[in-house]
Amino acid sequence: MMEPSVRLAASNACRACLRSSAAHASRPPMTRAFSKGTSPRSLRQPSSSSRLTHSNRPIPPTQTKGSLSRPLSLFGQQAKVAEDGSAGQGPAATYEDRSRPPILRPDDLFHSFTNSPIPEIRRRAAFIRQHGRCPHPDHSPTGSGAPAHVNFECPDCGIPVYCSDRHWAEDYEAHLQICDTLRQINEDDHDLRSGRFFPEFEYAGPQIEEAAVNMTNWDTFLYTRSFEAINDDRNMRQVTRLLTYPVTIGSILHELSPYNIRKGGRLTPEGLKSLSALRYTLHPPMSGGGEDIKGLRPEAPPVRIFILGARAESSLPRNVWVQLAHLFPRGKFHLIFIGPESMANRDDEFPLPARTPSNPFGAIVEDRVWPTMKISTIVDYYHTLHKTGQFYPYDPYFDCFVMFHPGLGHPASSHEWAETVPLLLETKAPIIVTGYTQYDMDRDIEWVRKTCSGEFDLLMEPGENIFRSLRWDLNDLDPQDISCGNWGVWAFRGKRYEATTKNAE
Repeated sequence: MMEPSVRLAASNACRACLRSSAAHASRPPMTRAFSKGTSPRSLRQPSSSSRLTHSNRPIPPTQTKGSLSRPLSLFGQQAKVAEDGSAGQGPAATYEDRSRPPILRPDDLFHSFTNSPIPEIRRRAAFIRQHGRCPHPDHSPTGSGAPAHVNFECPDCGIPVYCSDRHWAEDYEAHLQICDTLRQINEDDHDLRSGRFFPEFEYAGPQIEEAAVNMTNWDTFLYTRSFEAINDDRNMRQVTRLLTYPVTIGSILHELSPYNIRKGGRLTPEGLKSLSALRYTLHPPMSGGGEDIKGLRPEAPPVRIFILGARAESSLPRNVWVQLAHLFPRGKFHLIFIGPESMANRDDEFPLPARTPSNPFGAIVEDRVWPTMKISTIVDYYHTLHKTGQFYPYDPYFDCFVMFHPGLGHPASSHEWAETVPLLLETKAPIIVTGYTQYDMDRDIEWVRKTCSGEFDLLMEPGENIFRSLRWDLNDLDPQDISCGNWGVWAFRGKRYEATTKNAE
């Protein structure tokens, strides 16, 4: 076993949870200062959707393009501090200071990107103008004109979308399909940096075992988890943008999961076998153990969740990931973020620990995130770790792999997974995969079928994720491409062959 460099994680100060945990934890969680990259202000990835459009709004056709690259943070381009320091006055600066006046009022959130009062958004507009291409038919391969960058901002959505007002007017009917969603993205981005206090980021504390969690949808989940009431659609979009990561995992592994083997439940017979093993570990029976020596009982090791290709999800505030631990009061977790960019947006933790014989991969371990959760981060490719036997042996009862928007089938990133996926299939552990859009998810599935034909079993049929982010996001490289964090989810694992015997004559 390696002895990685240990860094103490932050205590999760969410109202009553500290009081209740302090009474039961054997040692109180210690305080850790997170970087500005881990605050709600700068966390970013593709945005999310409207609460009202979760079930009844059709997906804009432009989502079929897929994202060209995965961002380093959850909201917009990575934050940079302007010379006047004004870029730092976002939610991170006001989350604990209700007395500071907001930069923007709730009724004054719509501004064009170019003329935005937020310097970070103005820089984002310049980036879009530099890289975005006009979608007018004249600029298509069969059109009469050469490709052109966007330069004209639609007055209705405030985002640069066409090269000129003439092309915008001529293609207005096509633009109307996404104009309302782009305006919503505009207002949500300004709201996130408005400087207001964010009560929706005060999360619920531990869940008592007698209180069942209803995972029918976001509303029933937040209500049965005793979150403060969220009555505003915009607040709902902001909070689900972060919670979608732990809750997506929890909703699949929980014994009350909405994904089951019944009709419409999307779980396959092989999926029931794999997930039942994990659920058995995460929902152990009462052992009758106590705090004294006579009450000692053997316990199962923590469930290891390997999050591969980690980027923005590795820099989420730790009290967001602790929500996963709250869903399983008697379960234990070890989250392992693996990927060459898994330390993005965590500037205060650089330089990385030296690679030594006791810590060969320079792992960073946050050992006291919660009494039942530990988080490790390794900046390397998974196939490199797998070949060294670093995490061997693997057990379907204790191990699970998760890949958030991996881009398995994307031409720009599929080569990075060509060596990793066959090794994942060897472990026989469940592999949960999410996608930005229907097209993105279907492309990943097709790539796996071509690359590993006949060597994997489908555990969960692909489809829309019940706990997808409700906030839409804009691809800065292509303003026509809007997507949603963890929109779809599916799962697979390496095929298991049953041993049979032949009766001797």
